[in-house]
Amino acid sequence: MSMESLFIPQTLPLKSSSIDKTARKSTWASLKSPKFLRGPSRIRNFSAKSSLGFENGGFKQFPNGVGEKDGVIIVDHGSRRKESNLMLNEFVAMFREKSGYPIVEPAHMELAEPSIKDAFGLCVQRGANRVIVSPFFLFPGRHWYQDIPLLTADAAKDHPGVSYIITAPLGLHELLVDVMNDRIKHCLSHVAGDADECAACAGTSKCKLYGLVDESEGSDCTTVEI
Repeated sequence: MSMESLFIPQTLPLKSSSIDKTARKSTWASLKSPKFLRGPSRIRNFSAKSSLGFENGGFKQFPNGVGEKDGVIIVDHGSRRKESNLMLNEFVAMFREKSGYPIVEPAHMELAEPSIKDAFGLCVQRGANRVIVSPFFLFPGRHWYQDIPLLTADAAKDHPGVSYIITAPLGLHELLVDVMNDRIKHCLSHVAGDADECAACAGTSKCKLYGLVDESEGSDCTTVEI
């Protein structure tokens, strides 16, 4: 993916329902390009070479990789449900540990704190001179195209001289197939009584089997919990 395809137009009003047709056309054209569609295979090859390294116990920057002066912000939508927001913190901790990146901060686009502005400031405070905003979203929609770029641009105004980039969302990556399949298998194991609720469902009692009662009894559709 070219660097140009990752930079997002900054001139769209956050609450406006209209989007500049020219900007939309150019952005979505880049999403449909072969380079974007080949993302999984390119990422797989890149991962094999590894963009990380540790020399003499210190973090080393590789060409086109994340370095010690880079801050990474993982931003989700944000929720009024406290438990959902806390899960982002857990994911960021996992990501930080596995990637080895020295500066990684969570952020919520709305409804909860820390905000993108808060996380941007923390990255700079910790020594970042470039901030990488990575949306924890599946597909490119209005939030990726419009809202997150505007919020990030607003945050960057307080830190002149600090550059930033907004990466693509998760998209059609082949590893997501494995994640989806793992979730399906775990939920089926849970309703069969062979596994506990996963972290996503814990305490909600939502992972259960629904079905119909015997129609010969003349009952309406109902829920059967197993």
